[in-house]
Amino acid sequence: MSRRGVLAGVLALVGILVGVVLLARARLASAHEQLADEVVADAAPPADEPFTHENLAGLPEPARRYFETVLTEGQPYVETARVRQDGQLRLGDADSAWKPMTATNTVSVSPPGFVWDAEVEMAPFLPVSVVDTYHDGEGYLRAKLLSLVTVAEDGPGPEMDEGELLRYLAEAPWYPTALLPESGVTWESVSDTAARATLTDGDTTVSAVFHFDDEHRVERVVADRPRATDDGYERTRWIGRFSDYERHGGMVVPTAGEVAWDLPDGDLPYWRATVSGFDYRPALNDD
Repeated sequence: MSRRGVLAGVLALVGILVGVVLLARARLASAHEQLADEVVADAAPPADEPFTHENLAGLPEPARRYFETVLTEGQPYVETARVRQDGQLRLGDADSAWKPMTATNTVSVSPPGFVWDAEVEMAPFLPVSVVDTYHDGEGYLRAKLLSLVTVAEDGPGPEMDEGELLRYLAEAPWYPTALLPESGVTWESVSDTAARATLTDGDTTVSAVFHFDDEHRVERVVADRPRATDDGYERTRWIGRFSDYERHGGMVVPTAGEVAWDLPDGDLPYWRATVSGFDYRPALNDD
């Protein structure tokens, strides 16, 4: 075969492979979008009456001050939210490299649920598509290289269900009406600057301690979360940090965050990002 024939064959093969990857990517994106649409469709309408400060009666002082800071009188309750993120993800230990990541998290408040749809650039032209979900009381994670090869999968199961519901609770500062008692969250005081939030969904109950800064905003969230290991799951201290607060949808919400495991050798951050946009239903003004 001539060199020209060999080259033509190689180019044809490359074209076929690219076509297969693009088709798989489109199909996977459609499947993830369908999951997100199901979460939105299952969301129950929020309370007809908007938030008032009377809703805060009986709450621990740190929680009450937080809601007074981030919500205004007459604030509608969030039914669903889409949180668009740009950042980095780290897989492995502290020596592992950070990889660029973009994601959209679609959230419903009642019932609690989310679909986190992310793409991580592991290497040039080697994206990994990740979907992390809590829906119908079940937690599930799957990652696919080039949208074709499954490289990680977990859940549903008791540990994943708990971990994903805990993630929903810890990320609620992005949709803070979800932390009100009317949304099923109970609060108890821990200190002058911290309070424990507890949420039950079906057979799963989770709790996390919310720590507030000098301006009464959530600074960090701490909980014991099941962490996957080679031998199963190990309950490990898990920390989410929030910063760079802005007003969106009439609420004061963080636009930057970091998540880490507290390991014996020190904190292991594995996710950090900024928020590039919020979409709330009902549509809320930034006034």
